[in-house]
Amino acid sequence: MAQMVTGIANLTAQISRPALLVVDDDPLIAEALAFSLADDFVVRFCESRAAAIKLLRGGDFSPQLALIDLGLPPLPNQPTEGFKLVSDLLAWSPKIRILVLTGQNEESNARRARALGAADLVPKPCEPQRLKKLLHAQLRGAITGNRADDPHSVGLIGESPPIRKLKGQIDLYASSTFPALIEGPSGSGKERVAAALHYLSPRGHLPFLALNCAAISANLMEATLFGHVKGAFTGANSAKSGYFEDAGEGTLFLDEIGELPLELQPKLLRVLENGEYQRVGETQARKSAARVIAATNRDLRSEVKAGRFRADLYHRLSVLTISVPPLSELGEDKLRLLEHFSAESAKHLGSRSFTLTDAAKSAWLAYEFPGNVRELKNIVIRLIAKHAGYAVTPDELSQEFELPQPAVPSGEASIGLGPKEEITASALFRLDGKLAEVELKYIDAAIEIASGNMTQAAKILGISRSTLYSRLEILRPSALNRDTAVGNPAIGPDS
Repeated sequence: MAQMVTGIANLTAQISRPALLVVDDDPLIAEALAFSLADDFVVRFCESRAAAIKLLRGGDFSPQLALIDLGLPPLPNQPTEGFKLVSDLLAWSPKIRILVLTGQNEESNARRARALGAADLVPKPCEPQRLKKLLHAQLRGAITGNRADDPHSVGLIGESPPIRKLKGQIDLYASSTFPALIEGPSGSGKERVAAALHYLSPRGHLPFLALNCAAISANLMEATLFGHVKGAFTGANSAKSGYFEDAGEGTLFLDEIGELPLELQPKLLRVLENGEYQRVGETQARKSAARVIAATNRDLRSEVKAGRFRADLYHRLSVLTISVPPLSELGEDKLRLLEHFSAESAKHLGSRSFTLTDAAKSAWLAYEFPGNVRELKNIVIRLIAKHAGYAVTPDELSQEFELPQPAVPSGEASIGLGPKEEITASALFRLDGKLAEVELKYIDAAIEIASGNMTQAAKILGISRSTLYSRLEILRPSALNRDTAVGNPAIGPDS
């Protein structure tokens, strides 16, 4: 009877202990972990990825936690099998918490494991009590402080096929030294993809610098990229390094590369081909070892055909090309992003989050988000400000969505009075005022289409950027004083 009671007690204890899978080909580590963790966990060991997969497929062991080494047979000196096992475990159970054993000189491998879905890192050797604490924290669903504050945690959110494809491209191209071109609509997260390419590469501990080519005036772009010497131009009171020099052997991200002035493109091409550049006003050639990643929301092939972008520069930049999908193609990921940004914003604002009714969730999934992830995030922030702690209805949600613009019937400049009726209805009608009003409307429309990018707005209107600014200087004051002025977007620096 006593033996039966003891057996039942042991069985109960075993059932109450969480299951832990340990995958490591070092028998000494396996023995040490068995001794130190047996009281807290039901531990099963495997020496390889194949053995771990076979164990899980058997159905007799369902671990909640996994502790794995990246260097596994048949290539114990490479992390390949460990990376594959992280993906295999998450495919088997998305809720499993994976901790990766890391040694010295494995920082880039550890970052890559995190990007693939590993929850935390465990340095070797690790004290048993510290290891137990980490495992129990993961079991409670907690994310350690190091993980939350790690700037290298750049994993993309989403499980839809387009996002899985994007993650695969990032994983494939991260370690390359070749330039990469990231294509995608505005607000889709191109800079985040560039950051992932950097931090998951061997350069991850080196500088990552980002420059928006549309935000710098054409006459300052060369000095911004390459630096200048003292006295190179008016206001150059001292020598200054540029982005290429400051990036060192890290990564330089050039956003909106399509806005790079045509006359400057050969100098960028020279850097990409042989690493050489010169500061403005300097004859000495300097060398850059930075990796260049560029991004655009425009079709550079069309720009090449139109003569606005050099074909040789395009081909050099697009050695590796990554396409970032619009949010409209990501399906259920819209809800995953909603959950992520609502939790993040609520924490930042010190406020409660909100929920969506079932009908509101359907509306959320049906909305195309023309502004992509940037628009989604801004909507989430507004909803928290207005509805913290409450369930949001479809009517409340629709107020945050961008309304479709009604089509203007062909042949009509606007809805309202015709020219004869408008002239005869007003004794103070002035043609110059009317033309200024119409011109300003079209300028504002172009600026809105270009999301505030003045260079792009000028191209849409078929005028130069300097002409656009001069027209605004003339038109904007009169527009602000008109009683019937339409709402105009704020004009600021290119973005």
